[in-house]
Amino acid sequence: MTIQWFPGHMAKARREVTEKLKLVDIVFELVDARIPVSSANPMLQEIIQQKQRLILLNKADMADPDVTKQWISHFSEKGSKALAINSQSGRGLNEIIKAAEELLREKRERRKAKGLKPRAIRAMIIGIPNVGKSTLINRLAKKNIAKTGNTPGVTRGQQWIKVGKDLELLDTPGILWPKFEDQEIGYKLALTGAIKDSILNMQDIAVFALRFLEAHYLNNMKKRYQLDEIPEDIVALFDHIGKLRGCLTSGGEIDYEKTAETVIMDIRSQKLGNMTFDMPDVTIE
Repeated sequence: MTIQWFPGHMAKARREVTEKLKLVDIVFELVDARIPVSSANPMLQEIIQQKQRLILLNKADMADPDVTKQWISHFSEKGSKALAINSQSGRGLNEIIKAAEELLREKRERRKAKGLKPRAIRAMIIGIPNVGKSTLINRLAKKNIAKTGNTPGVTRGQQWIKVGKDLELLDTPGILWPKFEDQEIGYKLALTGAIKDSILNMQDIAVFALRFLEAHYLNNMKKRYQLDEIPEDIVALFDHIGKLRGCLTSGGEIDYEKTAETVIMDIRSQKLGNMTFDMPDVTIE
């Protein structure tokens, strides 16, 4: 299965982001802590050029905490500041302004030396669909300003939001990129909900997920699905899970589509525990 999703409004959003970039001091790149590489837009560096960037690993409560620490260290080694946050609970949000001030210290000192009055930091939030941008904005602003939803594509316009006296945010729609060079990225985006389920082959996504679990979270998988050993034959594995979870047709046969959806929902709802699908040995630029 080839996964691609680049609606027309995303191409327009990229143009608008490029045009508005000159208005901001720093870019907040919001990524999914479970897939910090796969959810990072490879077009971003080209778009933001020399702007300062703060990487926010959102949904950190759903990711493997040990792997998240490794990713933060990895980004630091590459010269990028990264924070683990949870826009739903508010975890880590107090650190965002502090980190932005640190990254912009030299620029702010230059403004002061020129006799310019200090002003709020102007930041642009960029991220792929369904990564939690609107929830983050509402949390920071302490009110429901940005539209939120658990379906990709909710935010379509741009708006400025004041966060106290220290920060002004420019929200932008979620932007995917035209083509996934590595189809594994597409699978990971689909598995974590960044791409609409309605355009996906859920059985293919579930097969990818189960093989990933077997390689990286074997004990979680065995415990959830009451397995002593993992069948080599994927159909046998589907049969076991389908029977265990009651995913049957009216005639008592295994409903493979329902079984696939059950596996994916189990992962998204953390029924198999906290997991990360991009491991730190993944090379990034």
